[in-house]
Amino acid sequence: MAPDLEIDLQVGGAYRMVGAGETPISGTVLELVPEGRLVLSWLEEGADWVHPARLVVTLEPTASGTRVDLVHDGFAGIGKDGWPNTYEAYERGVDEHRLLQRLAELAVATPVA
Repeated sequence: MAPDLEIDLQVGGAYRMVGAGETPISGTVLELVPEGRLVLSWLEEGADWVHPARLVVTLEPTASGTRVDLVHDGFAGIGKDGWPNTYEAYERGVDEHRLLQRLAELAVATPVA
C-alpha cells in the first residue's frame, strides 16, 4: 500500500502511512484472516473526517495465483458534509496514482519465501 507502512498486524493494532498524494493515513486493524482478508479503518489525518472509512483487502486463490480485491467504503459515514466529493476524489486517485498497477508490479517482483 505504501513503502513507509508501519503496522501492528493484529486485530486492534494501529497502522500509519503516507498515502498517495502525500496524505498521512492512519487507523486500526479491524479484521485479519491470514492469507484471506484484511480490514482496516482508514482516516485521513488533518482532514475534517469525524469517523474513519474502511479498506477491505480480500485474497482468493486462483489456478494462476491470487485474486486481490480492494474495496474502499464507508465514505458516507466519515462525518464530512462533502463526503461525495471525497469519494469521487478516491475514485479518480486509483487511476491517477496507478494503485492497482503498482500493486500488481510489486506482487510480481516480490519472490515468495
